[in-house]
Amino acid sequence: MTQPRTSEPDSHPYLRAATAGVRHHTRALTRPGPAGPPDRAHLDALHTHLTELHRLLDQLAEAARPPHPAAGRHLATAHTRLWQAASDIHAAFHLLPTAQKDSVACRPEQLPDGPPFLTICQRHLAAGHIVRRKTTPTDLRAPHTTSCVR
Repeated sequence: MTQPRTSEPDSHPYLRAATAGVRHHTRALTRPGPAGPPDRAHLDALHTHLTELHRLLDQLAEAARPPHPAAGRHLATAHTRLWQAASDIHAAFHLLPTAQKDSVACRPEQLPDGPPFLTICQRHLAAGHIVRRKTTPTDLRAPHTTSCVR
């Protein structure tokens, strides 16, 4: 499936490259043959991608709210959903096997598996501060109910 082209071929080139990278990775995982389970490095990289998208959506929602309140609300909802996805990726990261069998909790004071273990937790904590400033616990538990409005 080809993606629609925008009127400007150079608009947002880095975002296009990131999307192409995710698309390539998805295709590589869906090739015939047995796909192995994800490893911790894989989930760490995916968590990085989601938290950066989370930050981008936060900025887009803030910029869209004053001139276009409805669009801003939809972007804010997407911001919340990305946080939920990043939170689940973080939880899955800790449930995958590690070098130390008793290390499933998030303990930044220890480095049982090296820097990625600490990095994902710090990144998740930083993203969590943004979420707590801008959303309520009720918003985080609410079902996805936005609809296409033209």
